[in-house]
Amino acid sequence: MIHTDETTKETVKTLEGLISILEDGKLGYTNAAEHVENPAMKTDFLEYARERALFIVELQDEINKLGKSTDTSGGGPLGALHRTWIDIKSSFTGGDTEAIINACVTGEEAAIEKYKNALEENHLEHNQVSIVSKQLNSIQNTLSQIKIKAN
Repeated sequence: MIHTDETTKETVKTLEGLISILEDGKLGYTNAAEHVENPAMKTDFLEYARERALFIVELQDEINKLGKSTDTSGGGPLGALHRTWIDIKSSFTGGDTEAIINACVTGEEAAIEKYKNALEENHLEHNQVSIVSKQLNSIQNTLSQIKIKAN
């Protein structure tokens, strides 16, 4: 795919959208870890949060390679938390493990949806497609693990 300014802009927009939902997940899992009683789950949630942080860095690297900066302090789309994970926060305050798990499931399903859309939109370069696909697989695995815990 030949990159014009227009396609680069679309690519960056797609990647920023993914970063923003990853930021939500990172925050969501950090909050979940703080509120869940079970030590093993706490560890898992912190692990998922760490993984999201790594994914964010990977995608920011791709944006930087396109010659764009990833200054997220502008409080643009990245400043606003995704609605799904916000609702979660209200369920966290009760410390109800089931509610916390359900909230994480909801957040991850939203992330998966966004990742699939990003891959379908076709604005990504070949190497970006493989990074995004790899991250998507990982998020799907995380979701499966969380669903197992829920039972």
